Amino acid sequence: MLRLTWVQPEDLLGHELRQAALDGREASAIAARWRAAGGQQAPLRAGASADPASPYLRQLAENLLDELADSPSELEHQEPTDLEKIKASCAAWSSPQPAGSRAAGAARVGAGGTPPTPGCATDPRPATTQAHLEAAWLGRAAGCLLGKPVEKLPLHAIRHLAKATGNWPLNTYFTAEGLPSDLAAKYPWNRRSAPTSLAENIDGMPEDDDLNYPLLNLLLLQRHGRTFTTEDVATLWLDELPAGRTFTAERVAYRNLLTGISPPHTARHRNPFREWIGALIRADIHGWTNPGNPAAAAAQAHRDATLTHTANGVYAAMFTAAVIATAATGTHDIHTCLRTGLTVVPPQSRLAAAVHHGIQLAQKHPHFEAVVDELHTTYADHHWVHAIPNTALITAALTHANGDFTTSICRAVSGGWDTDSNGATTGSIAALLAGSPAELPDRWTAPLKNRLATSVGDFDGTAFDALAHLTHLEASRP
Repeated sequence: MLRLTWVQPEDLLGHELRQAALDGREASAIAARWRAAGGQQAPLRAGASADPASPYLRQLAENLLDELADSPSELEHQEPTDLEKIKASCAAWSSPQPAGSRAAGAARVGAGGTPPTPGCATDPRPATTQAHLEAAWLGRAAGCLLGKPVEKLPLHAIRHLAKATGNWPLNTYFTAEGLPSDLAAKYPWNRRSAPTSLAENIDGMPEDDDLNYPLLNLLLLQRHGRTFTTEDVATLWLDELPAGRTFTAERVAYRNLLTGISPPHTARHRNPFREWIGALIRADIHGWTNPGNPAAAAAQAHRDATLTHTANGVYAAMFTAAVIATAATGTHDIHTCLRTGLTVVPPQSRLAAAVHHGIQLAQKHPHFEAVVDELHTTYADHHWVHAIPNTALITAALTHANGDFTTSICRAVSGGWDTDSNGATTGSIAALLAGSPAELPDRWTAPLKNRLATSVGDFDGTAFDALAHLTHLEASRP
């Protein structure tokens, strides 16, 4: 029997109960009714439970999902989704940034850190180069590819596999060569990714949603320009994105569109994944095409993200877009980029606290394993795909590595959770800081063979330098 993942009501309810506990909604009575009826918790890692629920339980789950949607949140006022309310909460909402120092020892922000004062650039759209953008595409691909074979594996499994093959601290792509058979059986690689993403199997960049979404957003800008609407995003998805290539919040929003629900309600209707990582992984293009203008990048990311996400799920995308927009000029170090990213995030939000926490831990611990262990303790109650812990890990990895490409992606992936997405975003940012493809080590880029696979549009087999050219055209467009 087909068990389509991420849409079964009996599984959605378990995730929605967890989401309610995180965003301040009282759900104990609903949880008790679900348990009394025989309902189960959501699957820990899979997208669907093994067995379908009875018709009664399924209908009950749908009813309880709707009841939960109407429950008030005590965090609603400090974590708005509306863009104007977000801006109003951000005292230092970013404006175009002037050139800044890239000194390695630049000051870093802590829990009480002050965001940078927005600057006034003489050119509101500072240039980025095609070389920067090619590096960013390659960095995103390499970081994603590094994390693919260990996606969904627990942290201890990642460490065991890397150590057993002499790749710890992590320094190159994972391999199964030399792996003892007992460990291979105990900690199986991601079954879909291992045939294309272990070092001995890599032959170009295989398809992944972490690359599909930047391609979709490139199409979005080509067709609609910077004034695109959330409805334009929805229409593009229906035209160009196969439903089977969507996951979590994107799959629920896609289903909602097909049932006649319009944005932004697509992000809320029976969508317990609306604060997960999906919007974050779509943010790169908005940053790449707004070099030096983090506010514009964040606003574009908001229009994209609100198709599928709310609150912290949206903030993660806005933060990432602003960080990337700042890095894209090639004139700022990673610490300035991260500080600037915080200027578009409501300061009282859980996402802002997570970013500060990641930076603090990276400053505190000389060994990154200690950073990761503390992050996993702090966010033990979050799903492994939730935006908050993953953004904290991305921030910690970049800070601890001082923006170095290899060190950044290896730290991000070695931290577990959503390994391919974290590697991709970290790789995009660190590669921008590196400045050109020539600055990225060959062991990361050579196996990509300057091509990627995708089911999006006519991009299958496209070269990364060609994608950089197309992206540069959009970055240069008024």
